[in-house]
Amino acid sequence: MAESFGDDAVRFDRTRPHYPDAFIDEIARRMPGRAILDVGIGTGISSRPFGDRGFTVLGVEADPRMAQFARLQGFDVEVARFEEWVAAGRMFDGLIAGQTWHWVDPVSGAARAADVLRPGGCLVLFWNEARPPAELAAQFGKVFASLDTGLPFNPWATALRRGAYNGIINVAEAGIRATNAFRPIERVAFDWETTISRDAWLEQASTSGGINRLPKERLEALLAGMGVAIDAVGGEFVLAYTTVGGIAERQTL
Repeated sequence: MAESFGDDAVRFDRTRPHYPDAFIDEIARRMPGRAILDVGIGTGISSRPFGDRGFTVLGVEADPRMAQFARLQGFDVEVARFEEWVAAGRMFDGLIAGQTWHWVDPVSGAARAADVLRPGGCLVLFWNEARPPAELAAQFGKVFASLDTGLPFNPWATALRRGAYNGIINVAEAGIRATNAFRPIERVAFDWETTISRDAWLEQASTSGGINRLPKERLEALLAGMGVAIDAVGGEFVLAYTTVGGIAERQTL
């Protein structure tokens, strides 16, 4: 799944949700300097708002297709898994990972983060939780369950539950704590919402991990079924998001 997102980097970048200004402003305020390392920069969605605020961003990205897209957006990107990336003595004021830290080994990743952050620097891990309206999410789940997807999960089975990333953040926190290099992690959550059209939702859903690997006929059946459900509620709906994550400050050496 982790290696599949670059198959259509243009669509990924166009459809994936961004992050609210209030969250970005809060992270920017905490940074002790202007140099940021973005782990799993992807197409640059997580880095653009920091670049717009005057930060210098270096990206690390395992997928060369995603890396090339981010370079075309003006970012310097080095292709490597973060656990194997060579810092060559470079240090940073912040390390961000938007929607990516669950692909990083939590122990060695946290240790590497400690190595490249200056004292007082911030490690910021964050994700977007999306919650369609309850009845619509239930319909999406039924469509998914009716198909032989071969996937070990139904992405809308827990779509209504706040805290869907708590388990992932707990694992990340344990890895951070094991380094003895960071102050206790601070959990953050920013609620926001957007109105999304039928076509925009279906295009975004088609880029989701696992779904983007479905055979063509099953993907088409899934999208058609969800489209019928959205048409039944007027062709668009309000999609609730919570941007969640953890912030850990690098302790003074």
